Amino acid sequence: MSESIDLTNYVPSENEEFMNPRQRAYFRTKLIAWKTEILREARETLGHLAEESANHPDLADRASSETDRAIELRARDRQRKLISKIDAAVQRIDDGTYGYCEETGEPISLKRLDARPIATLSIEAQERHERREKVYRDE
Repeated sequence: MSESIDLTNYVPSENEEFMNPRQRAYFRTKLIAWKTEILREARETLGHLAEESANHPDLADRASSETDRAIELRARDRQRKLISKIDAAVQRIDDGTYGYCEETGEPISLKRLDARPIATLSIEAQERHERREKVYRDE
């Protein structure tokens, strides 16, 4: 994006053209800030895990430490997957498909995108998807 867009105090509104350059810049900034925060937390976790790798002579301490480590590693794995979803959302901004439901092609509400900027389905399509999943899970 060659031009700079002032996003100070900007909040996307239903009263403007959907996914105009300002909205795209807003969501790009939001996604990149989220990714930066996740990466910062991951670095902190790695530092913490390195400090914690000391052997605990007490079995209970060691078990507790290993449980904490497993929980942190699972959380990091979830966040690694989240980073790929963030990257995919930024790619959709670049190719012009961001903000549109993958199932229906309709715009995803700005409130939903603001709350879940990696959303790829409208609320209605997401609910249909979850109902189908539940049906298959219950069988």
